[in-house]
Amino acid sequence: MLELRPNCEMCDRDLPPDSAEARICSYECTFCVGCVEQVLHNVCPNCGGGFVPRPIRPRKAHRDGTGLRHNPASTKRRKLKWTTADITAFVAKRRDIPPQDR
Repeated sequence: MLELRPNCEMCDRDLPPDSAEARICSYECTFCVGCVEQVLHNVCPNCGGGFVPRPIRPRKAHRDGTGLRHNPASTKRRKLKWTTADITAFVAKRRDIPPQDR
């Protein structure tokens, strides 16, 4: 089950569980759409993978044991450990390679 991290790891923007602005990589690294498109150019600075929109977990339990009440989103905020220069160099080497070829 997805962790549903609460913030963009780059700019620290809040990304609540129902946000259509959240993007994740296959490791669930979480960023806002602005950082993904304008800064990261669809390159995860942690793993080099691409991003997809994060699914929205329903608030209501439409089936027993589902929904945010039964499976709440994470409250642990995350922050990148890389410097801006590290990220820029990492992204520059990969941004023109499609995610499936990285």
